[in-house]
Amino acid sequence: MNPRSDIHDRLATALREARKARGLSLDAVARLSGVSRSMVSQIERGESSPTVATLWNLTQALQVDFAGLLEGRPAPAIEVTRASAAPVMQRPGGVSIRILSPAETVGEHEVYELSFPAGAALVSDPHAPGCREHLTVLSGRLKLRSGEAEEKLTAGDVARYAADLPHAISAEGGPARAILIVQGS
Repeated sequence: MNPRSDIHDRLATALREARKARGLSLDAVARLSGVSRSMVSQIERGESSPTVATLWNLTQALQVDFAGLLEGRPAPAIEVTRASAAPVMQRPGGVSIRILSPAETVGEHEVYELSFPAGAALVSDPHAPGCREHLTVLSGRLKLRSGEAEEKLTAGDVARYAADLPHAISAEGGPARAILIVQGS
């Protein structure tokens, strides 16, 4: 067996698993590390040998121990994504979407923490047929619209609704936070 190819395979696997464990897309890793998306993809497929600087940037972005990267440690019994490591998307109007679910569940079961400044709205086009969303208000007040239906929600309220229609969530009267679960997007 060629030892160089074994190292490439182990490195590719370790980086890909670290990215997926943190629920990050290739684009997110590229943004966090400063390494191009195509280079990250090539490294994960074992098609490119990264420089030490590139590898350092990737391990820092993924919060992986540089020295222990190739030791082949078993996966931890409890997988933790630290608050500072969870990917966050910013939407127009200041809505912040923190991704809480692992990457491998995209399209099946997604979990997000939503933060709305006063008056901000998250407006969505219809998702795939049959898609449903479950919204739990943690703080503040939200107005929810799904198709023609509309509801006002306060802290502790849970709403379940069709997301295969145009839908929107907006903060009313002040900032608000919620957990959003998307099934079958």
